[in-house]
Amino acid sequence: MAKDNKITIYDLALSTGATISPFVWATKYALAHKGFEMDIVPGGFTGILERTGGKSERLPAIVDDGKWVLDSWGIVEYLDETYPDRPALIPHPGIAVLTRALDTWFWGAAVGPWMRCYCKDYRDLSVPEDHEYVTSTRENMLGSTLEDMQAGREDRLPGISLALEPLRKALYEAKWLGGEEPNYADYRILGGFLFTASVAKIPALADDDPLRDWVDRCFDLFGGLGRHPGLFPLFGLEQREGDPDPWMKGGPWGGQAKRNTGPESTRAETEAITKSKAG
Repeated sequence: MAKDNKITIYDLALSTGATISPFVWATKYALAHKGFEMDIVPGGFTGILERTGGKSERLPAIVDDGKWVLDSWGIVEYLDETYPDRPALIPHPGIAVLTRALDTWFWGAAVGPWMRCYCKDYRDLSVPEDHEYVTSTRENMLGSTLEDMQAGREDRLPGISLALEPLRKALYEAKWLGGEEPNYADYRILGGFLFTASVAKIPALADDDPLRDWVDRCFDLFGGLGRHPGLFPLFGLEQREGDPDPWMKGGPWGGQAKRNTGPESTRAETEAITKSKAG
């Protein structure tokens, strides 16, 4: 059991000191959710195997009173199984299934595309000894030089923002992805936003994006865990002439958001789609 209510976590950080890994971010929130203090072991990509004493070459990794636990999902399962008397991260098995599905969609829709928009900044912000590693591995992953891949990002960012509409709809009526209280679904998706904030030298989302309320509240959790001074502003993307709207204004649309109580309740949507068809 955690000695002095503290668990050791191995960090993966940039030269700014901000955590780069979305998985480490999610794990930090998971530990805080469980009420633990964190003994953070700093470091970048270089020397992870040596830093962990040969236990792992990937992070996150935690040590709980001498017990090593690896992998972000493995850590969450361990915390819920070992500390059932503390707030659950995954209160029901179905939440784990839905969180995995949401996470898979989110990586394809946003985290991967954002990575391509900020990959050179990612390398430049890493600690100097990580530059070669980040350059070679990310160029292998992306199939291009970082400079070429990042070029033209201003044209891509509005479309990535628009692709987040399912998340906006989910949070239109719910305070958290977990419902009344945050759970691991919130932290898992938040990790992608925090990763982006760690490298976003230009904003990724519009100032008036409806996601801002949820992101800000998540950043403020646990004494402002997500308010690291090394992070860049996520919001402030300016719409240029010819850019698509960065989010669907005027509604949420879709069956899950409708509350049909008669013609008056659907009139605004009817008028909007009728005008669109007439135009």
